[in-house]
Amino acid sequence: MTKSNMDPISSDLPWWRQLTGYQWFVFCIASAAWFFDCLDQRLFSLARVPALTALVPGGDPGEIQASAKVVTALFLVGWGTGGLIFGSLGDRFGRARMLALTVLIYSLFTGLSYFSRTLVDFSIFRFLTGVGVGGVFGLAVALIAETVPDGARAGALGMLQVLSTVGNIAAGFVKMGIDALEKSAVITPGEGWRWMFLVGAVPAFMLIFAKGRLKEPEPWLRAKAAGLVGSGGWFSPYVNLLRQRRWRKNLLIGSLLASTGVVGLWAIGEFAVDVQRNVFRAHFISSGFAETEIPGLINRAISLSFLLQMAGAAIGMAVFTQLSIRLGRRPAFAIGFTAALLSTVFVYWKMSSPMDAYWMMPIMGACQLGVFAGFAIYLPELFPSSMRSTGTSFCYNLGRFAAAGGSLFSASLATGVYGHLGSPTMERYSAITMCAIFLVGLAVLPFAPETKGKPLPSEI
Repeated sequence: MTKSNMDPISSDLPWWRQLTGYQWFVFCIASAAWFFDCLDQRLFSLARVPALTALVPGGDPGEIQASAKVVTALFLVGWGTGGLIFGSLGDRFGRARMLALTVLIYSLFTGLSYFSRTLVDFSIFRFLTGVGVGGVFGLAVALIAETVPDGARAGALGMLQVLSTVGNIAAGFVKMGIDALEKSAVITPGEGWRWMFLVGAVPAFMLIFAKGRLKEPEPWLRAKAAGLVGSGGWFSPYVNLLRQRRWRKNLLIGSLLASTGVVGLWAIGEFAVDVQRNVFRAHFISSGFAETEIPGLINRAISLSFLLQMAGAAIGMAVFTQLSIRLGRRPAFAIGFTAALLSTVFVYWKMSSPMDAYWMMPIMGACQLGVFAGFAIYLPELFPSSMRSTGTSFCYNLGRFAAAGGSLFSASLATGVYGHLGSPTMERYSAITMCAIFLVGLAVLPFAPETKGKPLPSEI
């Protein structure tokens, strides 16, 4: 029998010293699933414009950018849909089983994106990839939360999110490697994006190592033995969530907090590359570089800026984890959302050269992405085992729908309200306006329950 998260292991020890061998195995598998999930997300961000340039022949830059917005929105909708579906199925049929299925889905359809021939089939593959991607987070954090000791829970879940930044950084190195192969004609020029998606199919092989060894956590097994899960319709966990006032309130609070962070990242953070591209071009032109050199200089500067941003994000997540352990979940979120608001406004307002980006983007990454460690820690602490995967997935993935709408709204702000200012000013002002979303998270915090130092909630 494996040790449960209720085992009397001293919380005075560092979290990593509290885990048994099997608990380490669970942590590694769940974290790897989320690592590759984030790798897939970033591969899409890096490959979508080259892919659409190839799949929309004769399309002008404006048409390609518009298509990229639509495909991104479809990916986010698929992400949200998968989260809502698989969160419930995780409570109904088990976290381990559904986690393996979601990894298989996003690996399969990412790999199939290699074979895309039109905008339509590419969009379908991205939507279905999103369905798999969306299911992973809630299942992974529920599995870890219910397996590790209470004293190790916050540290382990925070580290899960820190490792997500490694997935993003790995995608950047994959892109640079494939670009080099494309430049040397090992890969057909213009076809590098296909190989990036093929790399995204690799996580399917991880299932070989997990098969037969990954078990359902004991809290879920006890809930099943008590008849609280495994019966009723596939979406019965939603019925149970909405039936009791305590869980309804936690569902609303968790959804608003998570939506704040997700909209902040996807509907605001995505503007960073657009702003950088325009700012860097103006900088290199004014510095006297030849026009033929400038595209390569811009791409290298953007890549380095992103790698530094992810390094900052990892530090921000680690700091947020410690704040949540020492000060509590609510104070940590208050600091995190305030820092995200101030840093994002500052970066979009002031960034005017690659050197600016190299120190500003790590700060924004630390503040914007730091709160995501809080979502991994806090959301599973709001719900009992019979509805933990459902509640966590719903809260985290509802933000995907909000982000899809926010992405389109921010684009409308840029073109409709600030369009007369031209680039990059219109993108700057649109992003700064969208920062009002962080005030929503701050407004919710007084109503959020504090879970620091408490065991996971019971079914009663």
